[in-house]
Order: sequence, then C-alpha cells, then structure tokens
Amino acid sequence: MKKIIPVYVRVPLIFFAVFGAMEFFIDSGDRPAFIKFPMVSVFLFVFLFLLIAIEITVSAIDKITYQLLTDEQKAKLEEVNSISIAESEWLQKVMKLLTKSEPIENEGELLLDHDYDGIKELDNNLPPWWIYLFYACIGFAAIYLVRFEILGADDQEMELKKEMAQAKIEVAEYMKTAPDLMDEKTVTLLTDAPSLAEGKTIYTTNCAACHRADAGGQIGPNLTDDQWILGGGIKNIFHTLVNGGRDGKGMISWKGTLKPKEMQKVASYIISLKGSNPKDPKAPEGEVWVDEVAAKPAK
Repeated sequence: MKKIIPVYVRVPLIFFAVFGAMEFFIDSGDRPAFIKFPMVSVFLFVFLFLLIAIEITVSAIDKITYQLLTDEQKAKLEEVNSISIAESEWLQKVMKLLTKSEPIENEGELLLDHDYDGIKELDNNLPPWWIYLFYACIGFAAIYLVRFEILGADDQEMELKKEMAQAKIEVAEYMKTAPDLMDEKTVTLLTDAPSLAEGKTIYTTNCAACHRADAGGQIGPNLTDDQWILGGGIKNIFHTLVNGGRDGKGMISWKGTLKPKEMQKVASYIISLKGSNPKDPKAPEGEVWVDEVAAKPAK
C-alpha cells in the first residue's frame, strides 16, 4: 500500500506529538515531565516500542498481501502507486472545487475578443475561495462600521487605557494585603498587642544602640516627644526606616535588613512610646509634627 508520509517521518512525528502533548498538559514546574515523573519516561518508551512494532507488523501484512495478489492485480496496484499526489483523483477534485477551473481543451470557448499584440484574454470565473473571502471582508467591514462608528464600542487605545486603569486598581488592592510589597503610601498603623510586642523586640535588637532602650535618645534623637527631624506618623517613620535619615549624619537605611512588615511593626511600636517620659531624655530636635489628617475637623 502506498503511504503518503514515509515511515521514517511518520514515527518520529507521532512520537514527538504525544511527547509534546504530555509536556503541555502535565504540570511539572520548571523541570520536564519525563524527568520529574519517571512513569512518563516509561510510558513514552513503551509507546515508541509499540509504534515501531505496529509499523513493522503493518509492513509485513502489506508484503504478504502483495504476494497473494494476481499478476493483474499487482500491475494495477503498481500503476496506482506510481501516480503522484499532484495527479491523484482526490486532489484533482479538491482543486476543482476550490478553483472551478476549466480544462485546457475548453480554452477556445473562454476566449474574448480582446487581442493585445497576440496576447489573448480568457473569461475565467473567479475562484470560489476568492469570492467567499471577498464577501467575508464586506461582512467584516459592515460589522466593524456598526460596532465602532455607530454603537461607539471601545477601540484598541481605549481598551488599553481601561486595562491599565484596572491593573492599577488591582495592584493597589494587592499591595494592601501583601506585606512584603508595602510602602509608605500603603502602610497602616498597628495597635494590637502582638504586633507591638514584636515591634519592641525588633527595636531592642536594632534601634536601642542609638536611641536607648527607652527611646529617650542617645546618638539618635529622642523618639518619645512631639518633635521630629523627618516627620512623625506611621508613613514618615516608615519612609525614614526604608530610606534612611539625612545624608552623612542620619540613620542608615534598614530596607536591606528588615522586611516591610517588620518595619511597620517597629514604626508602630515607636509611635506607641509617645509621651512615655523616659529618664534624662535627649533634648528635642526638629520641629513639632502634627498629623494634618487627624487634625482636620469632621464634616
């Protein structure tokens, strides 16, 4: 039997199609499925073995069947196998359906009266595929006109702007619940006892050396009064912890040592120390900071 695709192409094609499908549908993370799951390798090996065995069996059956044919049947089979794909009957029917071309012997019936220096024109019909594509383009143009010019649907630029706006909203919502992505715009004051206790531990480990254990100030300023060099409140203190103090003489940046959630807790603990009146506090530095949001009268 004549095979359109040779066996040396058919077997690898089928095998790698199955292999690719398994890699696509099996969730194996960053490792190939046949490495992460040994059973996949076993299956592929068995599948390849069966594929080759089937091809060998089919080839053997074809040879036996051919030997059982009469000389007349063999001659007819060889004649069929000698026909190229381009000359095959089924391909000719498909091409006829797509092009509706006329046989070359009917050319005389299609000639027009036009003659340009011996070049004659034929009155062939347009191919059906071209006609259908032309009608499809007209239909698409009509739908496009109604949708975008009459009904005012969003064009690509407007869709992009809406998607970008929605993405910003989603990022902002995610930032509210993602501690490691917290910044001074989204940080909030913590007042619960466990958070303040953890903030105290972080403060004692990292901040007490410069500000004293009671936050009365030593190398660094007093953190219990109303005056702040870089501003008070949870957002300003968090910003100072992340970016550090004044250039050359201020506190270092803690973003490489503490996580955002930890800086939120220590900043909240520092705010809780306001008015604690430590013994022998350092003289006030900076300016009195007033929370403008809290100071606004309620409407």
